Amino acid sequence: MSLDPVVLFFILGLAAGLMRAEMRLPPAIYEFLSVLLLLAIGLKGGVELSKQSFGNLLPDMVAVTAMGFVLPLLAFPILRYIGRLKKVDAASVAAHYGSVSVGTYAVAVAYLGAQQITFEAYMPLFLVLLEVPAILVGIVLVRGISTETRWGQLAHEVFLGKSIVLLLGGLLIGWIAGEKNIEPIGGLFFDPFKGILALFLLEMGLIAASQVGSLRRYGVFLLGFGVIFPVISACIGSVFGLGLGLSVGGTVLLATLAASASYIAVPAAVRIALPEANPTLSLTASLGITFPFNIIFGVPLYHKLAEFLYGV
Repeated sequence: MSLDPVVLFFILGLAAGLMRAEMRLPPAIYEFLSVLLLLAIGLKGGVELSKQSFGNLLPDMVAVTAMGFVLPLLAFPILRYIGRLKKVDAASVAAHYGSVSVGTYAVAVAYLGAQQITFEAYMPLFLVLLEVPAILVGIVLVRGISTETRWGQLAHEVFLGKSIVLLLGGLLIGWIAGEKNIEPIGGLFFDPFKGILALFLLEMGLIAASQVGSLRRYGVFLLGFGVIFPVISACIGSVFGLGLGLSVGGTVLLATLAASASYIAVPAAVRIALPEANPTLSLTASLGITFPFNIIFGVPLYHKLAEFLYGV
């Protein structure tokens, strides 16, 4: 099967970065693309939420939030006792891997669209829910419930960070406005979605390449963890999807969310709550290893996993 063009854009950026080519998007353009992506995902999910009963979704929301607590608790002992990372570094990396990557989710959405596979369009709600639990787990693993933690500043960074505000804001706008009223702005947010994603991934490839060099210092453990743990997490996400009665497409997206690792929201929160943690470890694993793996190999693999579980 040929690779989706958006994935090829990522590979171009990755290759250009590794070869140290003089190619970077202007920061303002990259920021604009990320805003469009986050709002487009939120708006589309909000429109679908307007068609759903909140009471029917509540059990699924609780289950997905529980998964957000389980994943970092599973990652932490692997990092601490097999990888022999310091406690604070193990907790930091675990928090990254319990949270989610919007970019990876967007690629999975584009992949399902290319395969003409439908999914529950309220999945962006799960994306928002999975941003926070892992951050709390990472902090408590190191600090406990400590008054020394700057909870006010941390809450501001987490809940008023760009990704949460734009995703949640888009969800609310789509939910309040409804499908008919959103149509006039669809030409900006929905029609060019794959083109915007392609340019976003071009820049992400360049950024990912900048993290690869750190592997020389931290060895093969991060490489193994960054590939194997996402697959384990995807299996957990797929089982949750099956248990929640999601479609094959919805299960692929939940598996992808479980397998992804944050490189935006969690680094900012960890910088405040765990300033002594080494950010290079987390970003090398999440952005230099797991993001490329998921983009190129992971999403198709999680599709096959979902098909196997559903007997397709």
